[in-house]
Amino acid sequence: MDHFQSRNSTIAQISKGLNLTKSLFVSSILIGESHTGKKSFIRSLFGDLPQVDAADTELLKESLERFDALVIFNFEKIPDPASLPLEEKRIIATANKMPHLKSIDELFAFIYTMPPLRERPEDIPLLQEHFLHEACDTLELDPKAFSLKDFPADLSDNTRSLRRGIYYTLVSKSMDKAQIMQTLFDYFLTHLEGKNGYKETLEIYEKPLIEAGLKRYGSQLKLSEILGINRNTLRKKIHEHGID
Repeated sequence: MDHFQSRNSTIAQISKGLNLTKSLFVSSILIGESHTGKKSFIRSLFGDLPQVDAADTELLKESLERFDALVIFNFEKIPDPASLPLEEKRIIATANKMPHLKSIDELFAFIYTMPPLRERPEDIPLLQEHFLHEACDTLELDPKAFSLKDFPADLSDNTRSLRRGIYYTLVSKSMDKAQIMQTLFDYFLTHLEGKNGYKETLEIYEKPLIEAGLKRYGSQLKLSEILGINRNTLRKKIHEHGID
């Protein structure tokens, strides 16, 4: 059974509704954007039911023959729901988009909508904490060495982008000089080309160097001293790289 946590009131209401139908022979569907936690949520509530992905047509048909109650993920991938004995079964389904408008009303007594992460700000710290510990375990890092404030919350693809952003940030913060140089080597080995490659690749290290220096020291004068370059030269580079 999956572990699913949420402080969102809408999800609490969905959970309450689904729990109330557990003793009834009725079908329900949960619809929402990809990577919002629909599968984990349903598994946490119905972990005792057999589960199948609608993309696996043969397994879906076999499961419908064997079981009276079934969890079906990615329900929208069923090309023709009318060709399957769905009305004779108790189906708990998830879908990334609204499937077959006619069949959805006929098949499902209850239709729920899973809110995306941008509408669940109270859930973001929970997920960040979970993904941080997961990533630290994978990368063999100490989670106590990091703060959630260090990780921007990328919600563009819900939990997928949130998790990916934490991994990227952890990797960048834990790399030493040799690893950074190796990363640059790998990049240049693939991308270095043209007739003015040196100048065209300056931005890769000059821009973050200047941006980090300005953030750390808060003064162009101080940064020019730290970098050992003329203040006018620094101003020119700031303008060239479009740094605010």
